Amino acid sequence: MKGKTIGWVVLIVLGLVAPFIIYPVLVMKILCFALFACAFNLLLGYTGLLSFGHAAFLGWAGYVCGYVVKEIGLTPELGVLAGTAMAAALGFLFGSLAIRRSGIYFAMITLALAQLMYFLALQFPFTGGEDGLQGVPRGRLFGIVDLGEPLNMYYFVLAIFLGGFWLIHRTIHSPFGQVLKAIRENEPRAVSLGYDVDRYKLLAFVLSATLSGLAGATKTLVFQLASLTDVHWHMSGEIVLMTLLGGMGTVFGPVVGATVVVGLQNYGAQLGQWVGVLTGVIFVICVLAFRRGIVGELAVLIKRSGIRI
Repeated sequence: MKGKTIGWVVLIVLGLVAPFIIYPVLVMKILCFALFACAFNLLLGYTGLLSFGHAAFLGWAGYVCGYVVKEIGLTPELGVLAGTAMAAALGFLFGSLAIRRSGIYFAMITLALAQLMYFLALQFPFTGGEDGLQGVPRGRLFGIVDLGEPLNMYYFVLAIFLGGFWLIHRTIHSPFGQVLKAIRENEPRAVSLGYDVDRYKLLAFVLSATLSGLAGATKTLVFQLASLTDVHWHMSGEIVLMTLLGGMGTVFGPVVGATVVVGLQNYGAQLGQWVGVLTGVIFVICVLAFRRGIVGELAVLIKRSGIRI
């Protein structure tokens, strides 16, 4: 079996048995952040664009999903679609403005736009302000499956994660993905070859934002809450940490990074504020000693050892 096939099999098997080993809500949180990190990695790891505004897509998708489900009474799948559509629209708006610049200027534009969306979330009445949008019902999937049952909700989240992960995997291994890698490695050469670089960047940005919104809408149903935490710039920094820790530019790296960070936050909760210090120390060690991230370094070690998988 090829390494990628083994990776898929392991991922699916672990996903199916995880709720019987670990608290299901914790695993659902990991899956939501893993999808968010994979979406962010599509932009940073494969296109070379560092965004500090991805929290806006996660948070606003959650608000829209929570509002249409709670106040309008839409079914959960329609709520997720509405939140994802909101993130796609924001991604198009952000991307259209941000791709006009590169490097640190690109990052600062995305951060500024995300902060604007944060203050709008703080002021708009339907978001609940500092209290957030609470008591979002999980409802019934397609009007049949009761998502109030933990296992039903878990497998719904798992299906969304696997679908999003598959889409990202297909994208980065498609001709479109190869062009994104060419832009990352040498943008002037990609331009000289006749590629409309700005168009490819915008498409990558919108796709990344859309999948981030999918993660955010799903997370709102899991916790039945949409809050300012998901829109804050700290969340954008956290997703950068997950991506770099797991392995930027690797397929499974963001999944591992999200698992490590969320696991530390959960099991280190008794440490209080020190859990942030612990996470920072691990990140510094990773940057200094394992610059390719956990998955990246493991891939290099396997390759050097001559093991074929």
